[in-house]
Parts: sequence; structure tokens; C-alpha cells
Amino acid sequence: MPITEMTMEQDLQLKVLFDAISKASSKKEDLITILMSLQHQNFILSNSMMKLVKKWPKPSTQDPLTTSEGPSRPGILYGLQI
Repeated sequence: MPITEMTMEQDLQLKVLFDAISKASSKKEDLITILMSLQHQNFILSNSMMKLVKKWPKPSTQDPLTTSEGPSRPGILYGLQI
């Protein structure tokens, strides 16, 4: 399940950023720079996640509890005869 909650530090940084861009003295060029940087990071993260998912091992189609070996022999524990 993805984590969709921010840490307290991230929440604070978002509030500081919001306050900074809400000021009337904020320049349009600064806002464009922030927007472009965030979108760039978003694309890189998306590409990285898609690459990771493609390389993720596929689940086996066989029953994971089934092996090619025969059933275990009773009385044998870690190669030691009991």
C-alpha cells in the first residue's frame, strides 16, 4: 500500500513554500522555476518507479509450497538424525 501521508518536516516545508509563493512580492519567474523543477522531479520519479516495476520478479505460476523434491522424511532435522 503506498504511503500518502507526509512527515511533519515535509508538511512544514510545504507550508513554508506555500507562504513564500503566496506573497505579493513573489515573481512569476520564480513560480515558473519551482513548477518546472517539481514537474521534472515528478517525471524522473515516475520513470524510476515504472523501471523498477518492470524489473520486479514475476510471481511463480507453480504452487510455492510444491518443490521438485519428494516429501520430507520424518526424524530428520537440519541433516541430523534424531
